[in-house]
Amino acid sequence: MSKYHRRPGSRRNASLFDRVDFNPEIKRGVLAVFLFVLAGLSLLSFFDLAGLAGSFWSALLSVAFGKTRFALPVVLIVIGYLIEKEGEYDYKLTHFIGLILFFLSLNAIFHLNFPTNELVSQAIAGNGGGLFGVALAWPLKNYLDYLAALMILIALLVISLLFIFNMSLARLVETHRIFFAHLGWVGRSILSLAHVVAPLKPSEQDETSFSSRPLLPEEDMIDADSDEEETPEEEEMEESGEDGDATEETEDGTVPARKKVIRAEFHLPPLSLLYTLKSKPTAGDIKANSAIIQETLANFGIPVDVGEIQVGPTVTQYAIKPDKGVKLNRITALHNDLALALAAHPIRIEAPIPGKSLVGIEVPNQRVAMVTLRELLEEESAKPNPAGLVFALGKDVAGKPQFADLNRMPHLLIAGATNSGKTVAINTLIASLLYQHAPETLRFIMVDPKRVELPVYNGIPHLLTPVITNVNKTVGAIKWVIVEMERRFDLLAHAGSRDVTSYNQRAKEPLPFIVFVIDELADLMATSGAEVEAGIVRLAQMSRAVGIHLVIATQRPSVDVITGLMKANIPARVAFSVASIVDSRTILDNAGAEKLLGRGDMLLLTADMSKPKRIQGCYISEEEIKRIVDFLKDQDAPHYTVGFDRAGEESSTSVFDGGTGGRDQLFNEARNLIVESKKASASFLQRRLRVGYARAARLLDELEEAGVVGPADGAKPRDVLLDALDLDTIERGSKDEDDEIPEQ
Repeated sequence: MSKYHRRPGSRRNASLFDRVDFNPEIKRGVLAVFLFVLAGLSLLSFFDLAGLAGSFWSALLSVAFGKTRFALPVVLIVIGYLIEKEGEYDYKLTHFIGLILFFLSLNAIFHLNFPTNELVSQAIAGNGGGLFGVALAWPLKNYLDYLAALMILIALLVISLLFIFNMSLARLVETHRIFFAHLGWVGRSILSLAHVVAPLKPSEQDETSFSSRPLLPEEDMIDADSDEEETPEEEEMEESGEDGDATEETEDGTVPARKKVIRAEFHLPPLSLLYTLKSKPTAGDIKANSAIIQETLANFGIPVDVGEIQVGPTVTQYAIKPDKGVKLNRITALHNDLALALAAHPIRIEAPIPGKSLVGIEVPNQRVAMVTLRELLEEESAKPNPAGLVFALGKDVAGKPQFADLNRMPHLLIAGATNSGKTVAINTLIASLLYQHAPETLRFIMVDPKRVELPVYNGIPHLLTPVITNVNKTVGAIKWVIVEMERRFDLLAHAGSRDVTSYNQRAKEPLPFIVFVIDELADLMATSGAEVEAGIVRLAQMSRAVGIHLVIATQRPSVDVITGLMKANIPARVAFSVASIVDSRTILDNAGAEKLLGRGDMLLLTADMSKPKRIQGCYISEEEIKRIVDFLKDQDAPHYTVGFDRAGEESSTSVFDGGTGGRDQLFNEARNLIVESKKASASFLQRRLRVGYARAARLLDELEEAGVVGPADGAKPRDVLLDALDLDTIERGSKDEDDEIPEQ
């Protein structure tokens, strides 16, 4: 009697064929080995080293391919390698059509020198291009002369290369410029005619996978725009000169972003700047794992049925359906036992799966599949949309592409341990937005205290200021953004619009989105915590309507860095792998991030989600980032906005709390309330003035400096040092000072 409790029909009727069924990777490996062996036997047969069968095989190849048979071993090895690496390359039908057309045209060229009545006999003798050469050379020899037939075959050869490499003629010639340059006058003629017949366009989005050259040569880019660039720019400068708001300073001394200084025609980066590197995950023996899960739970008295199984890039999710009456916490408590039985760690249990009456057990794959940014940007959901801020996240546990709209979030908090994928996630977010927006519709402010990650973007036209690496300048930048937010609110109120999208539909000069990226919050909080927190909280509370969005990352997810006020105002959060469950709860208010695998494995939580969603983040390399940056730099120079430093000189109270002087604008009202009620506490000011705790505490500090209240004494309320008579004297004195001002 078996000690395992099996569910009815689970594996009882499984046939022998099902038990030895190979997975697709093993099948591909067997086919690849077969092709490698065939290539070796073919090579040996050419030297009569493969016996009688080898001689027959050599004669067969000689009749079929002629002299080109000597290239067959190399072709077989390449095909075998590509079959084994099938998941890493994006094959299409055009590639195979091009390969067949290439060999047909090449064999026909080798066979074109023979007379028409000797084509078949020469092929049987193993000369020329064999019978494959006869198939194309015979009709050409019958109806055309030698030069015309040769021209057609060369054209077919070039067309086959276009199919194989899946690129335009101009791109093919540009990529192999050195090769054509060695062909003498013929090569030079091809180089000159290629750009005339099919010129490259900046917006061309071909499918070239591993091109390291820019899409458009620098000299061609200048020539393409030289005829149309001068007049539109002059007209734009005249328009900006007539508009008083374009250069007018605000009351605080800052200057709004310059308007209409970008070129009239801006081309978005092409997808050819990104790599195509597709790979497939290895989940292991899915049937065996399903049985282990079922039997392990049965050992603890939990009968389950294994439902659908979804293989994702990082983990495989086994959906199980427990019997009625089984508590979910009994299953979740067994994650260590399941990890032991499956020899896999860590295991995450999602109980239940949102929208389903199932429990998901996520087991790490034996081999993780890389998710590239290009793979996601090719999806329909990633098409450019000037009214949104859609960016690529990655793929979920089912392998489905996942996107998010920063405009709906409207801010994003990213946290995780070192080397867990935070910076790559920020780079993919920035690159996704650069693929959708011109500088007229999107501007960036980037802060990188580490000085090594984000400065690569210096020089792109989307930046409002060079990448900030100084903490003091960061505080000034936050204050500038708050001033810009207030200015935009005034514009929206004057236009009668509720948000920046409706305003841009009617405005002559639309307002671009501003994305404020902070790569490491912990350094800023350690040096200027009060100012940084107050500024971030105020922006998070109010800036969504005016098109200003925050993206904040930190590798220290502690409560002194990610404060409660920040979490309350930034509901969209991404958690990468962390060290402990405490850190996970700090980020997500949920456990789970401590069980992530790192290298882009993340949990996403937004305001409209009941539970975090697991996603394998997409990857972008440093070389790809540099290509995008170089492409954008070649189109336009950055037009930086002045005023960040002057905004930083303003007091924190006036900018963060909306005041206009050295004191809070609610100072007088707070003083009157405290003197009249004889109560001095932050909670009292919060209730009566309807302000936050931070502002109420600062008001108390200002009242203490003014001599209205005494110093704090632990938990005891502060002493009120003034009475109603003193208050009346102060008010009369301030009134007399106001009356004397006009006489001066």
